[in-house]
Amino acid sequence: MTDIWPDHLFLVGCGNMAGQMLARWLACGLDPERVIVLRPSGRPVADGVRVVTDYPAALPAGTTVLLGMKPYQLADVAASLAPLCAADIRILSILAGTPWAELRAAFPMVGEIVRAMPNLPVGIGEGVTALHADASVPTSSRATVEAFIAPLGLAEWIEDEGLFNEVTALSGCGPAFLFRFIDAFARAGEAVGLPADQAARMALATVRGSASMAANASDSPAILADRVASPGGMTRQGLNVLDADDRLLRLLTDTLVAARDRGEEMAKGR
Repeated sequence: MTDIWPDHLFLVGCGNMAGQMLARWLACGLDPERVIVLRPSGRPVADGVRVVTDYPAALPAGTTVLLGMKPYQLADVAASLAPLCAADIRILSILAGTPWAELRAAFPMVGEIVRAMPNLPVGIGEGVTALHADASVPTSSRATVEAFIAPLGLAEWIEDEGLFNEVTALSGCGPAFLFRFIDAFARAGEAVGLPADQAARMALATVRGSASMAANASDSPAILADRVASPGGMTRQGLNVLDADDRLLRLLTDTLVAARDRGEEMAKGR
């Protein structure tokens, strides 16, 4: 892989999501010597990655800072980090519910700030990361960020930041919803008479194979579903249940609305 990596990467926090991102980048060729992780516990992160328990005296020119701590810690982090930041520093924030304007106010001297919303499969290179920046971030810098994100999976620029809660509901929360579906699919197989262990294996393999097929197909999933369903056959009869009164669509829409609305409440501090 060509050198898509920042010369220096400084992670503030390395929890589950930031840890998944870093692990994938390292697996794809990021030199661990370029990485410093600020972790108050001092616990190791990965071979060759330097872990510190306090902020360095300075950040090297051209450093990319990944904000991966808890969103409520932003003010405390900014108090220590902002004085180290100059115009040649780029901040990539994965802080949920923290808008771009709040990040800019916290780090007024930073050259570029990009807001990102990854989901958990980034750790295996199959994730989705939504990105947002204002017009001050040039096209060339967006391309650099996108190339850095590419090993994690799909990168999507969201021009309207007001849609970030919708994006989070769909792709950020989506893995949990799909895990629940797989579990219910397997339990339904058990309910109709299959042994539980077989139903679990077959449900997971069916979802995995179907998702791969859909990802590689030129047709939409809706068309693929209809192609599988012969008139009067078993598949069509099952689809009739899912499609009746748009029950599946309404269920999933209600699920995303509930997640989105909670995101808006969290942003307001409720």
